[in-house]
Amino acid sequence: MENEIKLTKLANCAGCGAKVGAGVLAQLLGDLPVRRDPNLLVGFDKSDDASVYKISDELALVQTVDFFPPIADDPYTFGQIAAANALSDVYAMGGEPRLALNIMAVPASLPQETVHEILRGGYEKAYEAGAIITGGHSILDNEPKYGLAVTGFVRPDRVLTNSGARPGDVLLLTKPLGIGILTTAAKVSLTSEEGMALAVRLMTTLNRAAREAMVKYRVHACTDVTGFALLGHAVEMAQGSDVELHLDVNAIDLIPEALELARMGVLPEGMYRNRRFAEPHVDAGGTELARQDMLYDPQTSGGLLIAVDPADADALYAELRDAVPSAQRIGTAEAYRGGKRIFLHA
Repeated sequence: MENEIKLTKLANCAGCGAKVGAGVLAQLLGDLPVRRDPNLLVGFDKSDDASVYKISDELALVQTVDFFPPIADDPYTFGQIAAANALSDVYAMGGEPRLALNIMAVPASLPQETVHEILRGGYEKAYEAGAIITGGHSILDNEPKYGLAVTGFVRPDRVLTNSGARPGDVLLLTKPLGIGILTTAAKVSLTSEEGMALAVRLMTTLNRAAREAMVKYRVHACTDVTGFALLGHAVEMAQGSDVELHLDVNAIDLIPEALELARMGVLPEGMYRNRRFAEPHVDAGGTELARQDMLYDPQTSGGLLIAVDPADADALYAELRDAVPSAQRIGTAEAYRGGKRIFLHA
């Protein structure tokens, strides 16, 4: 279908760059009462990717919801990206997506065929994940938005959270960084066709293969790298696990075109929110400013950040190299010594 509507022109923010900042979100949730239930294994008070509720000794439900404004002009592609991003939260918890519900907001003027293509993209990506979309809810809004509420399954004794990292763990990452910068630059026609094609390919790639690999090994913690950027999610992992993380910046796969754009100062607004939240906890050492910016760049449908037992690190890394867009061995978790939580080594 030839699409003449520029979806990204209908929204003020794009993709996970539209997320409320982590620091603001913590304040908004801070005074809300937390209901205690012995079967609630993971709730919203844990700053984790999804909630987990134990049904039996063999089964727990993983539930998450994620939606955002368009990050691509093509409606089918936007639907795919939004669905892949929502499904990722279940994979990050070690679960398998099974059911999903559409969440959609559309302008009254949006053509019916455009709405259909957004939904088709979401349905086909959910099908690829092995999940079934069984319904949903839609409203009229001046800005288009789309996403999914996803339910998955996991064994209660195999749940992965972002707060289980242990001293000595090796940190692995499964996609390169720079998506937020590329999609921001695309709005002003600064991203090459090859760069945008790479961004779309990364954003539409499920984290299914990464999940299938990591559950075979002694993984102690996992989170997907999305709107809060690598450093925002790393801070949450370090705080929740009471460890400090040491990152080898040279080992992190930074998309070259995005790095050049960062050096030009082409940066998404979400990067500044992420920096305000995470920077007080980061010792940047001698890391170049543009490389720091990329570590604060909000990712849409980014990869998994995995903390794995050092005895299993080589085997998992080798398996990931043939399964994910970019397997990276980026650092280690160490015992917390007080002060900063994240240390960058250039």
